[in-house]
Amino acid sequence: MGFPWYRVHTVVLNDPGRLLSVHIIHTALVAGWAGSMALYELAVFDPSDPVLDPMWRQGVACFGFGAFHVTGLYGPGIWVSDPYGLTGKVQSVNPAWGVEGFDPFVP
Repeated sequence: MGFPWYRVHTVVLNDPGRLLSVHIIHTALVAGWAGSMALYELAVFDPSDPVLDPMWRQGVACFGFGAFHVTGLYGPGIWVSDPYGLTGKVQSVNPAWGVEGFDPFVP
Protein backbone atom coordinates (compact mmCIF):
# COMPACT_ATOMS: atom_id res chain seq x y z
CA MET A 1 0.00 0.00 0.00
CA GLY A 2 1.21 3.52 -0.73
CA PHE A 3 1.10 6.80 1.07
CA PRO A 4 -2.24 8.42 1.83
CA TRP A 5 -3.18 11.29 -0.50
CA TYR A 6 -2.37 14.02 2.03
CA ARG A 7 1.16 12.66 2.57
CA VAL A 8 1.90 12.73 -1.14
CA HIS A 9 0.54 16.26 -1.48
CA THR A 10 2.61 17.46 1.47
CA VAL A 11 5.80 16.11 -0.13
CA VAL A 12 4.95 17.77 -3.44
CA LEU A 13 4.06 21.11 -1.82
CA ASN A 14 7.45 21.33 -0.11
CA ASP A 15 9.32 21.09 -3.42
CA PRO A 16 8.35 23.82 -5.93
CA GLY A 17 10.11 22.13 -8.85
CA ARG A 18 8.30 18.89 -8.23
CA LEU A 19 4.99 20.73 -7.80
CA LEU A 20 5.41 22.37 -11.20
CA SER A 21 6.49 19.16 -12.90
CA VAL A 22 3.56 17.20 -11.44
CA HIS A 23 1.12 19.77 -12.81
CA ILE A 24 2.79 19.78 -16.23
CA ILE A 25 2.62 15.98 -16.38
CA HIS A 26 -1.02 16.05 -15.29
CA THR A 27 -1.83 18.57 -18.03
CA ALA A 28 -0.08 16.37 -20.59
CA LEU A 29 -2.01 13.29 -19.44
CA VAL A 30 -5.36 15.09 -19.63
CA ALA A 31 -4.54 16.55 -23.06
CA GLY A 32 -3.41 13.14 -24.31
CA TRP A 33 -6.58 11.50 -23.04
CA ALA A 34 -8.78 14.18 -24.65
CA GLY A 35 -6.92 13.85 -27.95
CA SER A 36 -7.16 10.08 -27.94
CA MET A 37 -10.90 10.25 -27.24
CA ALA A 38 -11.35 12.72 -30.11
CA LEU A 39 -9.47 10.38 -32.44
CA TYR A 40 -11.57 7.45 -31.22
CA GLU A 41 -14.79 9.34 -31.92
CA LEU A 42 -13.53 10.20 -35.40
CA ALA A 43 -12.67 6.53 -35.97
CA VAL A 44 -16.14 5.29 -35.03
CA PHE A 45 -17.97 8.15 -36.78
CA ASP A 46 -20.84 6.88 -38.94
CA PRO A 47 -22.72 9.62 -40.79
CA SER A 48 -25.53 7.25 -41.80
CA ASP A 49 -27.08 7.30 -38.30
CA PRO A 50 -26.46 10.70 -36.68
CA VAL A 51 -28.80 10.15 -33.73
CA LEU A 52 -26.58 7.48 -32.20
CA ASP A 53 -23.34 9.30 -33.03
CA PRO A 54 -21.73 10.90 -29.95
CA MET A 55 -20.23 13.79 -31.94
CA TRP A 56 -23.67 14.70 -33.27
CA ARG A 57 -25.19 14.61 -29.79
CA GLN A 58 -22.40 16.74 -28.33
CA GLY A 59 -22.77 19.24 -31.16
CA VAL A 60 -26.48 19.49 -30.54
CA ALA A 61 -25.86 20.19 -26.86
CA CYS A 62 -23.29 22.88 -27.62
CA PHE A 63 -25.43 24.50 -30.30
CA GLY A 64 -28.45 24.57 -28.01
CA PHE A 65 -26.50 26.28 -25.25
CA GLY A 66 -25.13 28.92 -27.61
CA ALA A 67 -28.39 29.51 -29.41
CA PHE A 68 -30.29 30.27 -26.23
CA HIS A 69 -27.75 31.85 -23.90
CA VAL A 70 -25.46 33.82 -26.18
CA THR A 71 -28.01 35.21 -28.62
CA GLY A 72 -30.31 36.54 -25.89
CA LEU A 73 -33.32 34.49 -26.93
CA TYR A 74 -33.32 32.91 -23.48
CA GLY A 75 -30.68 33.48 -20.86
CA PRO A 76 -28.43 36.20 -19.58
CA GLY A 77 -26.73 37.36 -22.77
CA ILE A 78 -23.09 37.73 -23.77
CA TRP A 79 -20.06 38.12 -21.51
CA VAL A 80 -18.40 41.38 -22.54
CA SER A 81 -14.92 42.22 -21.34
CA ASP A 82 -12.39 44.96 -21.92
CA PRO A 83 -9.55 44.29 -24.40
CA TYR A 84 -7.22 43.23 -21.58
CA GLY A 85 -9.65 40.82 -19.93
CA LEU A 86 -9.49 42.58 -16.57
CA THR A 87 -13.12 43.57 -16.11
CA GLY A 88 -16.27 42.11 -17.52
CA LYS A 89 -20.01 41.98 -17.28
CA VAL A 90 -22.95 40.16 -18.77
CA GLN A 91 -24.56 42.39 -21.36
CA SER A 92 -28.11 41.68 -22.42
CA VAL A 93 -28.56 41.53 -26.16
CA ASN A 94 -31.43 42.26 -28.50
CA PRO A 95 -30.69 40.15 -31.54
CA ALA A 96 -31.85 41.26 -34.97
CA TRP A 97 -32.76 38.72 -37.61
CA GLY A 98 -33.02 40.16 -41.09
CA VAL A 99 -31.97 39.87 -44.70
CA GLU A 100 -28.45 41.01 -43.82
CA GLY A 101 -28.07 38.16 -41.35
CA PHE A 102 -27.88 37.89 -37.59
CA ASP A 103 -26.61 40.83 -35.54
CA PRO A 104 -26.50 40.13 -31.79
CA PHE A 105 -25.14 43.56 -30.88
CA VAL A 106 -28.20 45.70 -31.58
CA PRO A 107 -28.23 48.53 -29.02
